[in-house]
Amino acid sequence: MPSPEETSAHQDRPVVRPTRQDEVAAAGSELIGGPVGRWARTGAGPLTPVRVMVLVAIGMFALGMVQKVPCYDWAWFRGASSQYTHACYSDIPHLYVGRGFADGLIPYADRLNGDMAYLEYPVLTGLFMQVAAWLTLTPDSDPMQQREQMYWMVNAGMLMVCAVVIVVCVARTHRNRPWDGLLVALAPAFALTATINWDLFAVALTAAAMLMWSRGRALAFGILIGLATAAKLYPVLLLGPLLVLCLRAGRLRDFSRALFGAVAAWLVVNVPVMLAAPEGWKKFYTFSQERQIDYGSFWLLITQRTGKPIDVSTVNTASVLLMIVLCAGIAGLALSARRRPRFAQLVFLVVAAFVLTNKVYSPQYVLWLIPLAALARPRWRDFLIWQACEVAYFLGIWMYLAYTTSGDKHQGLPQEGYQVAVVLHLLGTLYLCALVVRDILMSERDPVRRDGSDDPSGGVLDGAPDRVALAGSPRPSAGDREPVAGGGPVEWGAAGGPPAR
Repeated sequence: MPSPEETSAHQDRPVVRPTRQDEVAAAGSELIGGPVGRWARTGAGPLTPVRVMVLVAIGMFALGMVQKVPCYDWAWFRGASSQYTHACYSDIPHLYVGRGFADGLIPYADRLNGDMAYLEYPVLTGLFMQVAAWLTLTPDSDPMQQREQMYWMVNAGMLMVCAVVIVVCVARTHRNRPWDGLLVALAPAFALTATINWDLFAVALTAAAMLMWSRGRALAFGILIGLATAAKLYPVLLLGPLLVLCLRAGRLRDFSRALFGAVAAWLVVNVPVMLAAPEGWKKFYTFSQERQIDYGSFWLLITQRTGKPIDVSTVNTASVLLMIVLCAGIAGLALSARRRPRFAQLVFLVVAAFVLTNKVYSPQYVLWLIPLAALARPRWRDFLIWQACEVAYFLGIWMYLAYTTSGDKHQGLPQEGYQVAVVLHLLGTLYLCALVVRDILMSERDPVRRDGSDDPSGGVLDGAPDRVALAGSPRPSAGDREPVAGGGPVEWGAAGGPPAR
C-alpha cells in the first residue's frame, strides 16, 4: 500500500513518479542516482517533493541573478550596448530613475519628465514597484548607481518570493503530480527572465488562482484572478476557458462566483486610483493602444521583410480579430472534443494565442506560459524543446539590440539573424500548442490522464459529467464516469438552441 504522502487526497491515486513515465526525466535522474526504486518512500523524511522544488527554484533564481552580475557591476550604467552584449538587461534599475521612484514621486498622481507622462503599468504592479522603492533604504546622498543597485536587489528578493509561490502552487495544483513543479523550477527561460521586469508578481497571483480553482474554491479563484488582472492584463483571459468548460459541465453557478470575485477584486484595487488620479490610472490602457509594433512579434517580421510600416490602429484591430477567431476555435474544440479538455490545457492555448497575436513579445512574457505549460503538457522532452527556442530568442533579442546600438562596430546579431530568433520563438510556442491540441483530441495520449485522472486542476469540473456539448460529440466525457442523477447532457440542435423535451 502506498504511504499517505504518496497518495492523492482528492482522487486516491498514487503520486506519479516522472522517472517511471518520462524517458527524459529518467535519463536526467542518472545525475542524482537514477530513477526512483520500486520500494522507495518518496514522501518520507524532511525532503518532500515541494521542499525539494522550492530549494531548486531558489537555486535557479540565484543563478539567474548571477547572470546579471556584469550589468549589476557596471553595464547598466555605461551605455546601452554593454548590457545587451552581456544579455543581462533589466527594466528595474532604469525605471527606478525613469519613472520617478528615485525622486519620491507618487505613481499615477505625479507627472513624470519626458515623453512618459505617468507610470504605464497596472495599479497593482505600480504598488509592487512603490513598495520596493520604500524598502530601498539607501540615503538620497548615496550615488545614484548604488541606489539603483539596491532597488534591483530589493525587487529581486520580492520576485524570488513570487517564484517560490509559483513553484509551490504548480506542484500542489495536480495533487498526484507534485513533481510537475520541477519543470517550472528548472526552466532556463524562467531563471534568465525573472528579474527583467515585474511579471512574476502577476504570474504568482495567477498560479495561486489556479490552485484555488483546483480545490473547488471558485470565489477565491475569482478574487486572485481580479488581483492578477490588476497587475497584468493577461490573467483575465482565464475566465474565457472557464466559461466554456463550466458551460459544458453545467457548472455556471461556480463560474458566476468566480466572475463576481474577479470583478469585485479588480474594482476594489482600481477604483480608488481611478477616482483620485484618472489621467495616471488610464495611462496603461492608452499606452497599450498607442504602442507601436515592437520586438518579438510576427507583425515586426512582416514590416521588416516587406519594408512597409503598418498603422498601429490596423494592427490593433487585426490582433483583436485574430484573437477572437483563435478563441472561437479553442471554444469549438472544447465543446466538440470527445472528452472534455482539462482546464490547464485551454488556459495554455488561450494565453499562447494572446502571446502569438500580440504586437509585442518582451522576453519576460515567457513567464506567463511556463507554469501553464507545466500543467498542460508535463513532458520534459517537449517542454525543453520549447525552452530551447525561448532561450534562443532571449539571446537573439539582446544580440540584435547590441547590433543596433553599437554604432559602426555592429557587434551582435544583424536583422536577418534576429528574424530567425523570432521565428524560433513562434515555432516553439506553436509546437507546444499543437501537442496540447493533439492531447485534447486524443485524450489517451494526455500524460496527465494516463493514470486514469480526469482534470486534477479542474476543481468542480474534475469528474463532472457533461451537460452541454456540440452535436456529434459523445457524452459523458469525464473519465468514463456515470452522470449524476437529474438527466443526461443537453445536445445542441442545428438551430443553435436546446432541443424540445
